[in-house]
Amino acid sequence: MTEQQKTPYDLPDVSGLSIGILGGTGDQGKGLARRFALAGHQVIIGSRKADRARDAAADLGADLPVRGAENPVAAGEADLVIVAVPWDGHKATLESLRAELDGKIVVDCVNPLGFDKRGAFALPVEEGSAAEQAAAVLPGSRVVAAFHHVSAKLLLDPDVDEMQLDVLVLGDDREATDLVQALAGRIPGMRGVYGGRLRNAHQIEAFTANLISINRRYKAHAGLRVTDV
Repeated sequence: MTEQQKTPYDLPDVSGLSIGILGGTGDQGKGLARRFALAGHQVIIGSRKADRARDAAADLGADLPVRGAENPVAAGEADLVIVAVPWDGHKATLESLRAELDGKIVVDCVNPLGFDKRGAFALPVEEGSAAEQAAAVLPGSRVVAAFHHVSAKLLLDPDVDEMQLDVLVLGDDREATDLVQALAGRIPGMRGVYGGRLRNAHQIEAFTANLISINRRYKAHAGLRVTDV
């Protein structure tokens, strides 16, 4: 098929990519590490402390291709890096890893949320969104926003074989968003769907607050499906 004949459904082969996960000791990062390792990817869990990262990797099982290391190692050695750190440490973490992340595709899945007695709510971000903050801090990286609406509990549940949801993928670099869409599809049941430019990441991150409300009301682990695509 020629370049002109390609459709939006033609995605690259990403089976050989190694994946670093900053904040991989948290539930979301650890869950993504588990699923990508099950799909055959070499995964490096990153943390500020190497021993915590190694412990998180060991928790996932010795039979999976996962290892733990300090964040600079995970950022520097992986082909692609997922950012799953807490929001309050987001900017500082990325600033400290600018050199290691230069030239790489960086997938930001951080949701800037606050919580009070009325539930979850979106926090204002000076740059517009966590993903746009990442792009501002990492001018040499190709930043993509994705994996915001994936249940950490389901990712870690050994009884859940398939993740039945779509992952909205946003970014300004078509090659990078195609690659991340393909990466989402490596997890059984999951599909990556292009969701717009990076400037539209705010509402994607903020919608996580709505999903939390849905899950609390219905005692569920809701995800998203996009119809007619």
